[in-house]
Amino acid sequence: MSQAEVVGPLDKAVGYALKRAATALRTAMDAALRPLDLTVSQYSCLEVLSQQPGLSNAELARAVFVTRQSMNLVLRGLQDRGLVTRPATAAHGRALPTELTATGRTQLRAASTAVRAVERQMLASLTGGEQDRLLRDLVACTEALADADEPL
Repeated sequence: MSQAEVVGPLDKAVGYALKRAATALRTAMDAALRPLDLTVSQYSCLEVLSQQPGLSNAELARAVFVTRQSMNLVLRGLQDRGLVTRPATAAHGRALPTELTATGRTQLRAASTAVRAVERQMLASLTGGEQDRLLRDLVACTEALADADEPL
């Protein structure tokens, strides 16, 4: 195996650092959302629905990065708590469009405040320009992998 094929020291591996950051963020979000009785997936679902009301289960699953089966459980839990509403039957096809309730919007405001505090803590050592650059760089990394025509 040549030197170019070796990951090298983990403290110098971008992928490892990115995974550590994602794990730390998830852990902090879990802790911030726990008092609101929300999981990260439930919060993400509420946030997506606030910006794109009426999405189907499949659309929500893609937006929240979970399987459709997992999204069914997330939606059922949110619906049982009165945070979202879905029609009993589909108006067109099989998709049941989901929307936030007034209670869901209230819960989302509290959750967004908690998550934004976590994000501020995470980014506290970066200037505004550095935060903008980090976002651009992460988007570029995502696009580079999404646009790859052939496996690496």
